[in-house]
This record gives sequence, C-alpha cells and structure tokens, in this order.
Amino acid sequence: MKRINKYIRYTGLAVLSVLILFGCNNFEDINTNPDDTTSVSASLLATNVILHYTKFAGRDGKSLIADNALPKYVGYANEGQMDQQYNKIGSGYFDAMTILPNIQKMIEYAGGSVMEDSYRGVGAFAKAYTFYTLTVKMGDIPYSEAGLGAEGVYKVKYDTQEQVLKSVLDELQAADQYFAKGRTFDGDPTPYKGDPVKWRKAVNAFALKVLMTVSKKETIGGINLKTRFAEIVSAGNIMDASTGYYGLMYSSKNRHPLSGTNDLFTSRTILSSLLVNQLKSLNDRRLFYYGEPAGAKIAAGKTPSDPDAYEGVDVEIEYAVMNTGHSNNLYSLLNKRYLQQEACEPLRVVSFAEQQLILAEAVLKGWISGDAKAYYESGVKAALTDVMTQTTASYAHEMPITAGYIAGYFTGEAAFKTTASEQLKQIWIQRYILQFMQDAETSFFEYRRNKYPEFPINPATSLNENNKNGIPMRWLYPAAETNYNRENLEEALNRQYDGYDEINKIMWILK
Repeated sequence: MKRINKYIRYTGLAVLSVLILFGCNNFEDINTNPDDTTSVSASLLATNVILHYTKFAGRDGKSLIADNALPKYVGYANEGQMDQQYNKIGSGYFDAMTILPNIQKMIEYAGGSVMEDSYRGVGAFAKAYTFYTLTVKMGDIPYSEAGLGAEGVYKVKYDTQEQVLKSVLDELQAADQYFAKGRTFDGDPTPYKGDPVKWRKAVNAFALKVLMTVSKKETIGGINLKTRFAEIVSAGNIMDASTGYYGLMYSSKNRHPLSGTNDLFTSRTILSSLLVNQLKSLNDRRLFYYGEPAGAKIAAGKTPSDPDAYEGVDVEIEYAVMNTGHSNNLYSLLNKRYLQQEACEPLRVVSFAEQQLILAEAVLKGWISGDAKAYYESGVKAALTDVMTQTTASYAHEMPITAGYIAGYFTGEAAFKTTASEQLKQIWIQRYILQFMQDAETSFFEYRRNKYPEFPINPATSLNENNKNGIPMRWLYPAAETNYNRENLEEALNRQYDGYDEINKIMWILK
C-alpha cells in the first residue's frame, strides 16, 4: 500500500493551476487577433477543446497497447513484462483539467454570436467528459475549484465522487439544451462538422453510458438514475443509425497511433485467448480483422480463413513462457492493418452500436420498456457494419464482413438467449468486443461493474502487490499532490480509502 508521503512522480493539480494562471494571459496575448471575428476565435478554440478529449491521449503506440493489456485484450512479448498485463497500474493524471481555461475562452469569444449556444454545448460536454473520466478512474477529485488558478486558488479541495457525477449529469443535461437551440458551428474536427442535431444525440448517448456505468447506485445527488435514463430515451434525441459515430477519423495528418510502428514492440502484440475464444464461439468475423493467423497453425496446414488458425495467449502465464511461445509462432498477432495503415479505422468515442447495447441492458433492468432482443441485435449489427464500412476488407484474410453475413449472424451462441442472466452476459461481451483498440478503458470500467467477462488471474504472476487474486480497481492520485496539495489529498483519502492511496480500494460508485 502507498501512503501519501512516499511518492513524487508527476505534476500535481496545484502546479497545473499556476500554469493555467500564467498560461491564460500568454494564450490571450499570442492568439487573440483584434482583426479576427468573434466566431473565428471561438472556432479555433473549439477545435482545440474537442481534440483535447477525442484524440488518443497516450504518448505513443506503446501506450495504446498498454491500455488494451489491462482489460486482457492483448499480451506483450518484448522488452520485459508489461505491468498492465499483469494487474499493476500506477498514477492517474489531472492534466486533462488544463482544458478548462480554453473552454471558458471559447464561450467568451462566442458571446453574442449565432453560434453561442452550440459552443456552450461543446463546453458543457467537454467538461462532463473530462471529469467523468477522471472520477471513474480515481474516485473523489477536484471539481468545484478546478481551474481557478487565475483567482488565486492553488490548493483545491476534492469534491466527493457523488458531487462530481451529479455535476457531470447536470453538464450533459445543459449540453442537450444548448444544442437544442444551437446552430451549425465552425471548428468541429469530428465527422459531425458542427451539426448541433448530431452533437445533441451523441451527448445524450453518452449520458446513457454514464448512467449505466454507475448503475450500482439508485440516486446520485438527488438524481434518480432510472428516471433520468428513461427521460432521455423518451425524449427521443438519442443516436440512430444515420447519426454515425462521434469521434475522429485517422488520416495522414492524424495517423493511427500504431501506424508505421512495425518494430519489435508492436509487431509482437499477441491477441488474448479471452478475446479470440469469444470471437470463435460467436463465429464472429471480427476475429479476422483483429488478428493474424498463428504461424505454427499455418505451417501445420491451416488456412488464414480458418478460425482454427487463430490462437490467443493466456495473458497471465509467465512472461518467459509467453515469449517462448511467441518465438515458436504459437499465437495470433495483432492484425497488420494497425501497423501498416494510417487510417485503419476511426476512433469512435460515442457510437450507435454501444448505445443500443446499453438500451438492451436497460430493458432487462426494467429502466425502460422495449424489446431487449431488438436492441441487442441492432447494436451488434451496427458494430459489424462499422467494421465492414470503416476498415479495409483486404486485411480480413478472405473472410470479409458482408451484409449477408451480418443478416445471418444471430445463430448459435450469438442468438439471443432465453434467461435474463444469459442475455446480460451476451450484451456485456458484445460491448467488450466492440471496444478492442478503441476505448479499452470502458471495458475495464465494465469489468469492475459486472465482473464479466471473467478476466484470467494467476496469483503466481500477478504484479498486484496487495491482492494477487484480484484485478486493480482504480488508479492512484497524481503523486505530486503529496507535495502541492497534501491537506486536501489527505482529506479525500481519509474520507474514501482509510487514508491509503492504493489500487485495490473500492470507490463510491462500486459500493
């Protein structure tokens, strides 16, 4: 366990506040052109704000692999064992909060323009997305005093997770109303191109995701989760098949993080047996888009179009054993399209497919009325269609996803089961498959909520120091908070985690 006086690793929130204080003045001096129009200034800031939370946040391709190792999508066979694969995670970051001054400036510059409501909607959504992600990673976090460095607030208090999530839901509700009145706005790098109708639907789809993520609770800050969920659905302003995805298209200017990284690291990324076996059991052709056939299977006479040519690794076996297996070509590696294409697939932050699967679960929980089977099939069809239309079929080893294949998908294990418990597992596994090389952290959050799919755990190889038989439950707080914001950090730790900052502690939403 880590007591708060032991570690100093990263820049804390107080340091960020100081940077924000002086950075704002600099930013305004450098970037405000008196000859620019108000809308242009707002549009430039909108681009910056949107990219801040939609672009891949890791430093490099290795960070993306690490993100996928924690929820057991992949194993890693080079440079020594990867912490995340073996159940060890470190500190989170508060850096995302540095976007707050830009949000405020964007809204100020948009004031009085016909696009003001849309920019306010962008700001509300950006704030909600940022703080939701931080709180579900760590627990209580600064919220009400975050970004107040310009007002002299450097040592910020930690709001409770319930207070933060109440504010997140309020921001999403506000964003919905802003976009309801909004006009098409400039500076949007997503496929929506500033369309307030599509933005509104994505905002509400994300609100449904937030509500389902915290579904262990009945109320948050006086908000009844079931009632709020039903109100959003009944209002009708949620995604439909024509809304597409909310996210970013990779390109030569914004290349996929793994593009061009066919080095010793990325070329030795192995698919997990958990993922491969689930795809095989469903006769799911995403198997052929996600991985390469195992070399030993091909040498033994299997063809690349045969599911039996694909073999995943138990990601909890000893690293040396896995590395030897890789050297002997026993396992399926990551599909080459990820390494060779600049735009192998878009980054989908919010999708129609995930929304439909969430709606299917909501029906089973009694949150809304409807046909769970119809929602389930709609979500899976949308996910398969996304792969069919947004990836290159030539990398699918002669097993492309086609309209005919999608129409016949729901047979065998993919057919909707007869009991609610089995149906929930089907929905959860489809959400798991959906997030491969996308928002892998969502799959980690879902595991914490549902304990499904069952992650392999080997106490003999686990790096989870204090719980060899368990998966970590949270990231640590930024270690520099120990130096710069100790009093508020201690208060938060005492309130939640018995005074210890430790990865196995259980946050409020999971109790």
